[in-house]
Amino acid sequence: MSEENLFAVLRGILLDELATLCPGLAPEILARVEVTPTKDPAHGDMASNAAMVAAKPAGRNPRELAASLVERLGAQPGIAKAEAAGPGFVNLTLSPALLLAQLPVILGAGEAYGQGKARDGKVNVEYVSANPTGPLHVGHCRGAVVGDALANLLAKAGYEVTKEYYINDAGAQVIALARSVYVRYLEALKLSPEAYIETIPGGVQYGGAYLIPLGEELARSHGDRYAETSEAEWLDLFREFAVAQMMALIREDLAALGVRHDVFSSEHALVEAGGVARGLQSLRDQGLIYHGVLEPPKGKIPDDWEPREQELFRATRFGDDVDRPIAKSDGSYTYFANDIAYHADKVARGFDTLIDVWGADHGGYVKRMQAAVKALSGGKLDVLLCQIVKVMKNGAPVRMSKRAGTFVELRDLIDEVGPDAVRFLMLMRKSDAQMEFDLAAALTQTRENPVFYVQYAHARCRSVLRAAPPVDVSADLHSLAAPEEQALIRRLITWPRLVEQAADAREPHRIAFYLYELAGDFHALWNAGRDNAALRFLQEDKPKETVARVALVAATAIVLRSGLAVLGVTPVEEMR
Repeated sequence: MSEENLFAVLRGILLDELATLCPGLAPEILARVEVTPTKDPAHGDMASNAAMVAAKPAGRNPRELAASLVERLGAQPGIAKAEAAGPGFVNLTLSPALLLAQLPVILGAGEAYGQGKARDGKVNVEYVSANPTGPLHVGHCRGAVVGDALANLLAKAGYEVTKEYYINDAGAQVIALARSVYVRYLEALKLSPEAYIETIPGGVQYGGAYLIPLGEELARSHGDRYAETSEAEWLDLFREFAVAQMMALIREDLAALGVRHDVFSSEHALVEAGGVARGLQSLRDQGLIYHGVLEPPKGKIPDDWEPREQELFRATRFGDDVDRPIAKSDGSYTYFANDIAYHADKVARGFDTLIDVWGADHGGYVKRMQAAVKALSGGKLDVLLCQIVKVMKNGAPVRMSKRAGTFVELRDLIDEVGPDAVRFLMLMRKSDAQMEFDLAAALTQTRENPVFYVQYAHARCRSVLRAAPPVDVSADLHSLAAPEEQALIRRLITWPRLVEQAADAREPHRIAFYLYELAGDFHALWNAGRDNAALRFLQEDKPKETVARVALVAATAIVLRSGLAVLGVTPVEEMR
């Protein structure tokens, strides 16, 4: 069994035996068969639900079927023991020789260990997509890290992945941005903006100091040319300039976090090119757009609500609660219509799988967008929601950014603790769970700081390897028999399966958890060597044992680097 993913290999063997015992099982039944790590090492290395899944369709008793599987699996090479447990679980204990044989596999593959075989289809992961109205803040940060790590994870699992940013530059928010920049332009000319501000519906929406340089640049470039002209004469110019400058700022913030997108798609460009009409045509051709009147909203009806005929998308046919407007009563398109067009554009570009990473405040928008994608292509849109992040220090919320005025900027957070800590800690909780980001904890050098703990494990590996003889892939490994060594090997061999499972579940936080546990296993072995000289990695009087342990350390470093690469975190060579 030299394949990288031992769990997949054992599952294949188990399915073959199951087919012999229960011929004719439907593919959908076999698809539910799992081989997973046991939660308790006393129960072996792997457990399977095969007997419980197949028993009823096959007309068999699950415990009796488990016993039959155990009898056949126990004769397989590499399986030291097979046992039936509980209502019909099958527990497998791998032979020490099979466990040790995986170290040369890891060493031979290097950081490609765990790389999945190429999968069919193209995946588009869209994330961040913040309005281009200011610098990124901590709320955007979580989506940026989750989206980037998920895209890396999917690529590691064998998918062809494109990372995409959707520039929301066609709505009222960018008009408000242009007006806010115009105020800064007037100020740069030493002119009072008060008279103009009184004409802005709702006043100045973006008042942060980050817009001052934009106003100054426009004043240098155009002088007072637009100081006393109508809004129609300067609005497009100021909007385009402001969006370009804000996107440059956003790209800089993302680069500081180690986030780089493959594609930036402009909503404005899509609208100007007639993309909305094209995107909706498919729905029209299917008879999924009609003129109708929506029911009043549930609960308290707003005072200004009145029934009116609108163009509606039959979203309820595809799992939504109500049909959704695609055009307002004045005939102009809704934001939803633009979003349909954008996702239609993704489908037209050949993406089979669409994944969007949104803030949790967009949760109510998920069903309608999934309904639209299903109507457009018959495919599925996966949406990951990222809950709010509270930045804390010594138990108290961090004050707002001076420059932005209303929120904690991403760049401030990166400058405070570094991009590695930001990325790792943002992934230490599932994206849809709220979290507190503790600045003080992110700077500590203890086990309570996960990124330090994992990087320290890699640095310790590298310190051993710098002092060790060259890694020998063909080394005799039989001396690696201590419980701490065996536990570390068992953790290493779960890496390929974890990559596959985490990618399919769209859960990159599993990688962070795994690395923390792997680091714990390695630190436990390191500390055991302090107490027991026989477990130390480098021993001059025991060259065979030293070479074996160097192989184990090298394999650990490989998997740590592989996992950190998925998270976008630096595998440091030494701690300072």
